[in-house]
Amino acid sequence: MADIKSASERSKNMAAIRSKGTRPEVYLRKKLFARSYRYRKNVSYIYGHPDIYLAKYNTVIFVHGCFWHRHYGCKYAYTPKSRIDFWTNKFQKNVQRDKIVLDKLTEEQYKIIVIWECSVKKMMKDADYEKEILDKISDFFISSELFLEL
Repeated sequence: MADIKSASERSKNMAAIRSKGTRPEVYLRKKLFARSYRYRKNVSYIYGHPDIYLAKYNTVIFVHGCFWHRHYGCKYAYTPKSRIDFWTNKFQKNVQRDKIVLDKLTEEQYKIIVIWECSVKKMMKDADYEKEILDKISDFFISSELFLEL
């Protein structure tokens, strides 16, 4: 199936996709800051460069895009209809890399939170859901659990 956009239009669209400072990431950071949590962004000395690092709680937070990181069962994790082999390979590598990062951080005794883009989008629309998620994150910081996926 041919792409509905020209190569230059597609290139422009793909170049606009950011890996840092995404809308869901900024939203979550603001909500954490409002609850008096202090953090560092995109810490380069921690394996996997987590989106958010809270040193006080030895916790890293990854805000994963459902499309790029293949959130299982999510409507945003669709596969493009053109260049299926390319996309399948790309997504497979992303998922493998994510697993390696999580294994390494677990080995290094970090507490890990993975929050999916769809959860953050729902938080933006629903104040009750937002409070529920932020409460789960707050509880996780003081718990003995090592992994939380939202």
